[in-house]
Amino acid sequence: MNAEIEELNRRAAEYSDVLNNVKREVKRVIVGQDGVVERLLIALSAGGHVLLEGVPGIAKTLTIKTLSECIDADFSRIQFTPDLLPSDIVGTRIYNHHDGEFSTVKGPVFASFILADEINRAPPKVQSALLEAMQEYQVTIQGNTFPLKSPFFVLATENPLESEGTYPLPEAQVDRFMFKVMMTYPSLSDEVTILDRFTEGFAAKPEKVIPAEKVIEIQKFVKEIYAESEIKKYCATLVDATRNPDSYGLNAGNYISCGASPRASIYLVLGAKAYALLKGRGYVTPQDVKSIAADVLRHRILLTYEAEAEGITTDALIEKILQSVPVP
Repeated sequence: MNAEIEELNRRAAEYSDVLNNVKREVKRVIVGQDGVVERLLIALSAGGHVLLEGVPGIAKTLTIKTLSECIDADFSRIQFTPDLLPSDIVGTRIYNHHDGEFSTVKGPVFASFILADEINRAPPKVQSALLEAMQEYQVTIQGNTFPLKSPFFVLATENPLESEGTYPLPEAQVDRFMFKVMMTYPSLSDEVTILDRFTEGFAAKPEKVIPAEKVIEIQKFVKEIYAESEIKKYCATLVDATRNPDSYGLNAGNYISCGASPRASIYLVLGAKAYALLKGRGYVTPQDVKSIAADVLRHRILLTYEAEAEGITTDALIEKILQSVPVP
């Protein structure tokens, strides 16, 4: 192993310890859900956003809020409802009668951590208020552009069960999320632990263990982690397989109406780098890519009506792709 990789490994191990400290603080409150917490930390390290989907009552909001409490940065919670307006998110300009001038009132999006709770309960006009913020890290209010804070991290939740009173997220919005993470029910033993904690006056509060500046430092380092050209080609090939499945012997052309965008390739590489960092390594392996592939791709593959009728899921297709594409 050459000196450059050894140095990357050394720095990665240091940052991994920092992130694991955050994970331990989160676990003081959240029972189980280790995979979900890891995905949140990976996305945070890579500078991406997360869409968290799960049934009501499994601590989606609590998990995100607990993570924000471990990091010394501003936090805003936006409850998305059908009567919400774009100005309720980004802000507006108001007229001051005393001096006869307009002033800008900034909305809750001007924080480092944004919890967009039940994002699919607001109409598309409101959802689109986050488009510019999530991609360009700026907000335009009546012709005036304002930069957002760094780091800027959007975590949105949605309920997969109810359709009444919800508005499906447009593809342009969904594609801006680095990960779509599925949050499932806890195991029986974890649920018993939950009952012990939350029915007997449990009041643990996580400590702030990492400043915002350290998060920015980690995000910069993630881009320095070594990923050889074969790894990048592997990521691009996985994404290409979602667009041209028959070229890889998948026989899934009737099931996929639209494959993943180039943004998926970018997030596969960055996600693999952040995953390697979390494991204390300064270089990427193919297994790192495979570990985060489903979270990057599941919301970027559009299924046909035929696939839905036959009960084919995006996760099943992703698994087939991972099995069919040769590993470098």
